[in-house]
Amino acid sequence: MKESDWDRYWEGARGGRFTRVSWSKRRMEAVLEPFLRPGVRVLDAGCGSGYFSAHFVDRDCRVSTLDHSKEALEMARRLTKGRAEEYLADDLLDPSFAERHAEKYDLVFTDGLFEHFQEEEQRRILGNFIAALCPGGLVATFVPNKYSWWTLVRPFVMPGIYEKPFGRSGLLSLHEGLSIEGEGGISVWPFRHSPDRILGRSFGMLRYVLARKEKAPY
Repeated sequence: MKESDWDRYWEGARGGRFTRVSWSKRRMEAVLEPFLRPGVRVLDAGCGSGYFSAHFVDRDCRVSTLDHSKEALEMARRLTKGRAEEYLADDLLDPSFAERHAEKYDLVFTDGLFEHFQEEEQRRILGNFIAALCPGGLVATFVPNKYSWWTLVRPFVMPGIYEKPFGRSGLLSLHEGLSIEGEGGISVWPFRHSPDRILGRSFGMLRYVLARKEKAPY
């Protein structure tokens, strides 16, 4: 999609649901919690509203906030109160991305990114992420589940935005070559105790994969 399309989308989303705490965000935070500590270098790739950039900054991580949309970056700058180390208007498909960000991050996080790209583009982006990770670094990927009710309502919530949700096998296949440390599903039911472990993988709104780049054998 064009940058201008995303600028219009995020301009219309100012102050909306993307910046507010929700049950799904809390559950995502719980998945990420074991990997966050002061000083961890995080790339929030496709930062959108900046909600998770703010969460990482609050955990004393060193955060680079990236989006192709300048409107999204301005939202993220406001939500993080300018506390991220970098606000990057960058193209994840740029051939020079891997070289410019080589082994720079401990954690690359995406929420709602890969589903907006074609399969060949997804693999190029993931390749750039792997290059940007230091040895032993982690990719944390969250995407919509194609078997959830979200696939029915999404066209009305995000008109004109291309999106192809993931099944479990497709998401795992995308991360081939990395060591899978965790994967599952997240429900958005508005209850403190959600049946994620039982139903999330199949019917939750989100799927996720935690995949680690191997350290050098020496």
